[in-house]
Amino acid sequence: MFGFIRLFSFFLIFEGIVAMVSPYQNQTESHHFQAPGEGDVRSPCPFLNVLANHGYVPRSGKNVTIPDIVKGGREGFNVGPNFFRLTGKKGLLTSPNLDSFNLDDLNLRGCIEMDTSLTRPDAFFAPNNANLPFNETVYQTMASSNPGVDYYNVTSQAQVQDARLNHSIANNPELVNDATSLFARSAASALILSILGDPKTGIAQKSVVDTLMREERMPDGWKRPEDVIDVDTIQPLTQAIMDASNWPGPNNGTYPGAQQLVIFSG
Repeated sequence: MFGFIRLFSFFLIFEGIVAMVSPYQNQTESHHFQAPGEGDVRSPCPFLNVLANHGYVPRSGKNVTIPDIVKGGREGFNVGPNFFRLTGKKGLLTSPNLDSFNLDDLNLRGCIEMDTSLTRPDAFFAPNNANLPFNETVYQTMASSNPGVDYYNVTSQAQVQDARLNHSIANNPELVNDATSLFARSAASALILSILGDPKTGIAQKSVVDTLMREERMPDGWKRPEDVIDVDTIQPLTQAIMDASNWPGPNNGTYPGAQQLVIFSG
C-alpha cells in the first residue's frame, strides 16, 4: 500500500514538472485539428485557417479580434505580433464590426490575398469569393517545383512566383502587378520557408509544406520554430527571393477604390 502511495506521489510530482517546463503540453488535446463545419468561414491565407482549424483563434472563423489573432499566431506558429497585428488591422477595415472581423472578410482583393497566389486562383478567374477554397490546380505549380529533391528553397520559390505571375500576365486582364505585390509575394514565400523550415537556410521539407497548404492543419512531426519569426527574421529570405525572381516590372493594374483604402490604411 505504501509502495503504491509512493509511486502515485512520484507520478503527481513528475506531472507537475512536465507542466512547468512544457507550456504547450496540452496542444494536442486543446488544439486538435477540426475541419470547418457548416457555417464556419475561412480566409484566403492557409496559416490563418490552420490557426482556426486548431482552435488558436475562434474555430468558427467569426468575430476574430486583433488580440485573438496575435495571441494565436504566437502560440501556434511562434510568429511575432507585427505580422498578425497588421492582418488584424486590415481585417477590421474590411468588416462592418467595430472591433472584430470574420476570416472571409480578408478575401477583399488586394487586402492579404493578391493576384498570383500560390494556393488560390486570381479573383478574375473565380469571382464572388469562389477563390476562397484551396485550389489544387493552382498549387501544382509549387508542388511540382524543385524536382528530384524533397525540399523547397529560395530558388524554387522564386521560380514558382515567376510561373504564377507569367500565367496571370497571359490570362488575367485585371492583374495588379506592382512593387508592393512583388514584396508581398516574396514575403509570403519567406514566411512559408521560415515557419515550416529553416529561416536561416530557407529550406523547408516538401511533405511538411504540402500538408499544411493542402489540408490546412499542422503537419505530423512538425514543431513550431524555437525562435520568434518576425519581420527581421524573414527579411533576408524575402530579399533573396525577390533577387532571384525574374520580375518584368509593374503593369498598369490597380485595385478599385474600396480596396485601395484598405490596402493603404492597413
